[in-house]
Amino acid sequence: MVAFLISAIKIIVLLGVLITIHELGHFIVAKLCRVKVNEFAIGFGPAIWQRHGKETIYTLRLIPLGGYNSLEGEEEASEDENSFSKASIPKRIAIVLAGAVVNIIFAIGIYFTLTATAGTFISNEVEQVIDGYVAQEIGMQKGDKIIEGNGKAINSNRDLNELLENSEGKEIQLKVERKGEILIYHIEPSAVKTKVTGIYLDEKCRIVTVQKESPAEKQGIQANDVLLQVNGVAINGDTKIALQEISQKGVNTMTLTVKRGEEERIIELTPDYETTYILGVNLKEAEDTFWNRCVNGMMQTQEFLLSIVDNLKQLFTGNVGVDQMMGPVGISEVVAKTDGMREFFEMMALISLSLGVTNLLPVPALDGGKILILLIEAIRRKPFQQQTEINIQLIGFAVLIALSLYVTYNDILRIF
Repeated sequence: MVAFLISAIKIIVLLGVLITIHELGHFIVAKLCRVKVNEFAIGFGPAIWQRHGKETIYTLRLIPLGGYNSLEGEEEASEDENSFSKASIPKRIAIVLAGAVVNIIFAIGIYFTLTATAGTFISNEVEQVIDGYVAQEIGMQKGDKIIEGNGKAINSNRDLNELLENSEGKEIQLKVERKGEILIYHIEPSAVKTKVTGIYLDEKCRIVTVQKESPAEKQGIQANDVLLQVNGVAINGDTKIALQEISQKGVNTMTLTVKRGEEERIIELTPDYETTYILGVNLKEAEDTFWNRCVNGMMQTQEFLLSIVDNLKQLFTGNVGVDQMMGPVGISEVVAKTDGMREFFEMMALISLSLGVTNLLPVPALDGGKILILLIEAIRRKPFQQQTEINIQLIGFAVLIALSLYVTYNDILRIF
């Protein structure tokens, strides 16, 4: 019972915060643009608290799954000079845009704070040269700094890994600093074959996602399964042990024991192999300074933003199916399973950014759809007929409801 209450509080707090800041974005910009807000509401359903301000009613409603600003003249004709319909198109776009922008800024702020306070990152300085790889062959030494690759600055292990991954094994140019001297190397990265199962684990060995068309998906492994054993070796929630067992050399077909709900399943899986490219060095941890922490925070936050954009690209290109999307039920389950404040805030940042970016998609009924309609109005220099705009919004709303029901159905299937 206590665990259920804690989970419920987590979900309500997270959704409440994200919905509130989203609606506050609309509200504050509307006020700055002198547009009358008749009601500012958090939640749907019956009102459980209300306060009447000078021109706005502030309402807290029973179901904490949304919120809204009731703007004068947004849904109906109004001759009030402070109505939404009387505001200029740039002001209306700013009001509609504000909610998503606030969610994105909020997510960036949280993620930057978390990463900047998490400790130092891996620098570009060589700590160890590993035997048998290209770095040893060209004579790289401990203390060398890899400062540039193919003309692009290398500041951390992430930059180096990106360079090697994009090389596809072809020759790259490295600029290395050694005791004040600049050395130039032209090398072909060492190729290493690694196993690919299509399973992505969180810190507790829960399967977060399963890659489409991967060996894991073909064998029926699903997101939210918990990995218990690999080839008979107990994992005990330790991701490092799981990865060590999966990547063992000489072992092809592997036996995985997973827990789905209350049921344990034994699954035989033959991984695919992919080639990765490495230099053959271990890099040194950066000095723990305020500046380095900020740099690390900025770099990881940038990757965080790009990952969301990449996920959206994969969705629209068909690399990620709609059945892998998560709705309120799936999100609630993930939030309920967060362990500790740090993981909770990481999830809050992820959902806030996803909410902000998704809301900007040019789909009717979303903020992005409303902005698209306003831009079309600006181009054609006359507004849509009210009924036409209502019909567009209703169609978009119907599509979103259908998608939400489908995603929720899949969430329930994954859980149960």
